[in-house]
Amino acid sequence: MTTEASGFLATLAPAHRSRLLALAREVSFPAGVRLFEEDGRADRFWIVRSGSVALDIHVPGRRTAVVETLGEGELLGWSWLFEPYRWHLGARARSALLAAEFDAPKVREACVQDPGFGLAVNHGVAQVIARRLKATRTRLLDLYGPPDTGAAR
Repeated sequence: MTTEASGFLATLAPAHRSRLLALAREVSFPAGVRLFEEDGRADRFWIVRSGSVALDIHVPGRRTAVVETLGEGELLGWSWLFEPYRWHLGARARSALLAAEFDAPKVREACVQDPGFGLAVNHGVAQVIARRLKATRTRLLDLYGPPDTGAAR
């Protein structure tokens, strides 16, 4: 397993990054495969090595809506860290996907056994959540915010 520090892995100190990667296994998925469904059991997560993944949400009476697309270096899944360990969204591979896959209960146990490691993982995941919330806010403002009239305020 390579230890390049990009995306989510860059949020971790080298020792914590190595510890996390020691718990990973390489997996691949063909384009179009569902990785998980909204409200399914969140018992694993991934760091994307190559390819892309669409995060989506079920909208009653409408098509599933893509809310974000993730690519290389990005963390796929954070619901595994918070009870009740259920996915908030669904995910589908948009292209052939290579990823590091982690068994969530094993990572949670490692976090309990080594509080410094646990704090680092929690902090890294929190940074991902914060970035995604900010991006979502920006998209919502673009969609539903008042039009910019170009007038100085």
